[in-house]
Amino acid sequence: MANSYEERLGTDRMLPLIFRMALPAVAAQIVNLLYNIVDRIYIGHIPGYGTDALAGIGVTGSIIMLITACSAFVGGGGAPLAAIALGRGDRGRAAKLLGNGFTLLLFFSVMFSVGVYLFMEPLLFLIGASERTIGYAVDYLSIYLLGTVFVQLAVGLNPFINTQGRPRIAMASVVIGAVLNIALDPLFIFTFDMGVKGAAVATVISQAVCAVWVMGFLMSEKATLRLHWKNIRPDSRVMLAILGLGISPFIMSSTESLVGFVLNSSLVRFGDLYVSALAIMQSAMLFVSVPLVGFSQGFVPVVGYNYGHGDNGRVKECFRIVVKVMFFFNLSLVLFMILFPELVAGVFTDDALLIAAVGEYMPLFLAGMTIFGLQRACQNMFVALGQAKVSVFIALLRKVILLIPLVLLLSRLVGLEGVFAAEAISDALAAVLCTAIFAYQFPRILRRNVHATR
Repeated sequence: MANSYEERLGTDRMLPLIFRMALPAVAAQIVNLLYNIVDRIYIGHIPGYGTDALAGIGVTGSIIMLITACSAFVGGGGAPLAAIALGRGDRGRAAKLLGNGFTLLLFFSVMFSVGVYLFMEPLLFLIGASERTIGYAVDYLSIYLLGTVFVQLAVGLNPFINTQGRPRIAMASVVIGAVLNIALDPLFIFTFDMGVKGAAVATVISQAVCAVWVMGFLMSEKATLRLHWKNIRPDSRVMLAILGLGISPFIMSSTESLVGFVLNSSLVRFGDLYVSALAIMQSAMLFVSVPLVGFSQGFVPVVGYNYGHGDNGRVKECFRIVVKVMFFFNLSLVLFMILFPELVAGVFTDDALLIAAVGEYMPLFLAGMTIFGLQRACQNMFVALGQAKVSVFIALLRKVILLIPLVLLLSRLVGLEGVFAAEAISDALAAVLCTAIFAYQFPRILRRNVHATR
């Protein structure tokens, strides 16, 4: 029997419902962004070696994104399917999706933490570390990996709280961890004089607290979709369903890591200064993309529930609101960063040369992001509707099909400018193509849903 929180997904006025669901998720994602951003801000201001340390942390970011991306398998695949199941009144399947998701997260945690430990230094050199920066990268990553399981559980299970129509609870889990990280960073970095290692220790402790909060709620009587031990036993059909849909958000996240590999390895031959500049510019991109990720976490349960319930009218109404909000929000933030790049860079470093490098190349790097809100809206709608195949293709399109070949080609033809131009070109092309695919597929998906729910 559906609870009042879930029922509101199918009955409340759409505009206030979307914002009531999305704003806590947006706030949570912005606060969550502070985990890495705050680390980089503090590290970039360490006297004497801040710029080199920032480059080292920038290199580890690619590996951290890959590890974190595994949580997208579960959160991005299992939670939308659970929302659709709840919309159809199948609470047993929703509970199995949550339980098997938990099992998958434990598996990913062990697999990736052990794998990266075994090949850490060669991997870091491969993706752009130099002799000057490798020590900082190893110091940070070796400690961060100890908290892999906490990251997986906190990030991967939180979307299941949103699925229950409880965005404020989901937000609280992230806020608690991030506030703790902000408080602990200066303590461990400067007071205890641990430097880069201190930033990693602060992050691990914070993520552990966040994971405890998420698990505590999902196992409590307050949760309407609870984590029961009977549901964690692996069910191949349930796991394949999670992985089938989750591969799209996984690719969206993991390809960011792959691109980081390619970008850093292309830039290192021009000097560590540009690796540091890329770390700042990618952090700036996160200020744009992360709030949109949060907004999608808010509207995906709404779309999934109503799609499962057969209410195509509410699905279309939701999309009309979502595409407008995501496009104009994205455009506004990107234009600000294009117009004031030195201001953004100054948050991360006092190095005049580094600020100048960011000021020169950030407008080019972010140019294609001006219209990227369209792809964000359309791609997440595909995920919310359970459209695994087309979601996977679109996830591959931007980074694997377009960006990586462009980086390799333009870096040789144009040089340094070509590396940054490749990002802009791929972002713009991906947004246009994704929007066209969605315009073609969306009416057909809704027509099939009419027949399926009769």
